[in-house]
Amino acid sequence: MLLTLLWTLQGWVYLAVVFDLYSRRVVGWHMDRKMETSLISRALMMAINLRKPPPGLMHHSDRGSQYASNQYQAMLKQHDLVCSMSRKGNCWDNSSTERFFSSLKREWLTGNLYSTRESAIADVRAYIAYYNARRLHTTLGDMTPIEFEKIA
Repeated sequence: MLLTLLWTLQGWVYLAVVFDLYSRRVVGWHMDRKMETSLISRALMMAINLRKPPPGLMHHSDRGSQYASNQYQAMLKQHDLVCSMSRKGNCWDNSSTERFFSSLKREWLTGNLYSTRESAIADVRAYIAYYNARRLHTTLGDMTPIEFEKIA
């Protein structure tokens, strides 16, 4: 899980995503105007509700204070998820999620000026739907994440 931020005329809006590394699918996400633990907790709950992960599933994040918070760590333990955090200064651990953010910003958001946070959230929602169901991935044999999961 990682965070990124987007500019609107109302100010910043933060996006947290939970990314399935196997299928390259965004399985959880949430956007908010504050970068607090509740932002990432809501994204994680979306992923948990969608995937119903088995005990012991590894959940990877960076070392941000939100991820290290007692509240978030308790949530991981409550759902029997194993916490994995990047080493300090190691950007390669999160490269797939960073690539998603890059695609979002280059393919979809470039040149867009959002008057409200709500309009940015609606546009990101549309991109995630496109990304999961229509965007082809060379790492998946030129399939979408949803197509790949159906045959895997």
